[in-house]
Amino acid sequence: MQTSFLEIVELADGEIVLQRSDDDSEPMVRIRFSPETETYMMNNTLEVARVMIQAGIQAVAQLSEQEEVETFSQLDDENRIIH
Repeated sequence: MQTSFLEIVELADGEIVLQRSDDDSEPMVRIRFSPETETYMMNNTLEVARVMIQAGIQAVAQLSEQEEVETFSQLDDENRIIH
């Protein structure tokens, strides 16, 4: 399986995207802040977007881990032998 690197890029229109660095396909994530929010963040929009994306990836990992535990728990329940 080929490893693909991801990059966070701020586009010319101010939109921030998460995309594969070696692919021209549609971005995986798009973030757009309102002008009011951009002013409030004082030119830190790229950093805020990075933290948002990182939090999303961590949440997916935790949910995936939780699902694996539940699946193994169900398998254990199904395979128990009661004498």
